[in-house]
Amino acid sequence: MTDLCFVDANVLVYSRDPADAVKQSRAQDWLDRLWSEGVGRISTQVLSEFYNVTTRKLAFPLTPDEAWADVEALFAWEPQAIDIETIGRAHQLEQRYRLSWWDSLIVAAAQAQHCLLLLSEDLQDGARYGGVTVRDPFRLSVAEAIAAYGEAPKPRYARRPSAMRARVL
Repeated sequence: MTDLCFVDANVLVYSRDPADAVKQSRAQDWLDRLWSEGVGRISTQVLSEFYNVTTRKLAFPLTPDEAWADVEALFAWEPQAIDIETIGRAHQLEQRYRLSWWDSLIVAAAQAQHCLLLLSEDLQDGARYGGVTVRDPFRLSVAEAIAAYGEAPKPRYARRPSAMRARVL
């Protein structure tokens, strides 16, 4: 993948949730690739949702310190702030595409960061919103994405921090 890829919170959550081993493995594959290529992007909304879900809603929740370590590691992905501009863009997306408000904020943040892909299982796989294409990471493998979108030229930041690797229960 040569372009930036926005990651929705559900992908991050599945990477830390052993309840669904197949989705956990697929999410980890995606995150490993995005870390190695340096093309992952997120928003402050995604970080907040990840922290809340992983510390409160999983069968085997992370401790607040574990979740916070993951959040801090993800600062390397240059989180898009949900600012006035992003909110205005989200409103336009909501009106045009009839998306939920929260999904509109995700798409707006991906657009603001000039992402080609948005990985999410919450939006329709293959939908296009401006220059952003939604792909369900549990339907599209990393190998298929590389074939479709190409290889990245070089990493933009250091490799994935150990805090972001799955914990062993």
